[in-house]
Amino acid sequence: MKKFLAIISFFAICNFSNAQHAGRFRMGMDVGPAIPKGGGIGALVNLEPKVNLKNNLNVGIRFGVAALAKDVTYYNINDDYEGEISGNISVTGTMDYYFNNGGSNVAPYIGAGFGYFALSSIEINSTDFDTPDNIGDLEADFKWAPMVRAGVELGKFRMGAEYNFVPTSNLQNASGEVIGEAINQYFGFTLGFYVGGGRWRGIGGF
Repeated sequence: MKKFLAIISFFAICNFSNAQHAGRFRMGMDVGPAIPKGGGIGALVNLEPKVNLKNNLNVGIRFGVAALAKDVTYYNINDDYEGEISGNISVTGTMDYYFNNGGSNVAPYIGAGFGYFALSSIEINSTDFDTPDNIGDLEADFKWAPMVRAGVELGKFRMGAEYNFVPTSNLQNASGEVIGEAINQYFGFTLGFYVGGGRWRGIGGF
């Protein structure tokens, strides 16, 4: 890990002239682990085209995929059941603000967004041989949800943390009966890079 951070720092220094300035377009990609609220594990990939409104402010659209594995809650069903959410796809409008006045290529940032999350079906596994025939793949809802994040850009490299406040969804069986719920909020730690964006302008002011 220390060697990896050293490599990032080296490239950040070499890329001093490759930061950003107002009016430029940039494209970013982030990957990393995803941790569902309440436990579990997963992974995420984000692609995000952006436009710099100011030297330290940009807006974009994040196209995200998160694969999550976690337990879900079932009403009136025994503990022999486990659920896995195979993934979700999201489209989120974003805005990031950078704490940089043009004098450095190290740019801490905070950001937020709001978007649409398409939640995948949930696969049911059971060790009970008396499982009813109408218990199978359960469909979850589509949700609108906010997102917050923070991190730092080092040259063309980017690392950060994000939290997606996706609401709880109802789970239905093949007959349309609500038999459980899934908690969809998740935390992500991301590493990535971006291309384009121009460079920071001279020292003094944003």
